[in-house]
Amino acid sequence: MSTAAARPRRSATESLLAIALALEATVVFFLALTAYGLRVLPPVAAFGGGAALILVLILATRLVRWPWGVWLGWVLQAVLIGLGILLPIMYAIGAGFAALWVFCFVKGRQLDAAKSANPVTTTDEEPQ
Repeated sequence: MSTAAARPRRSATESLLAIALALEATVVFFLALTAYGLRVLPPVAAFGGGAALILVLILATRLVRWPWGVWLGWVLQAVLIGLGILLPIMYAIGAGFAALWVFCFVKGRQLDAAKSANPVTTTDEEPQ
């Protein structure tokens, strides 16, 4: 028995939300570089705060399998929009990622509902 067979499969909602959070972590990396380059923040604050937020976003990609992890994702969307205080363009970028989060949440739920209504059986055996 392989370890992949023992691990429960991720739902579409979990996968889509994890992808959105990972993309946001990438944006925060570039945001930290921009905040430092424009001298909006001192280097320690820009890179330290950026690294902390990136770690939280990456951790949240693993936590979206639980309802409280999804709520954490919603809070992180507000944090991303709130970064507009430092760089006003982040209001628009954060709103765009919040819209992506909402789309992934809604579409993931639809896909999961359709899959549970019409289950497809899969086996690990090869057809003969």
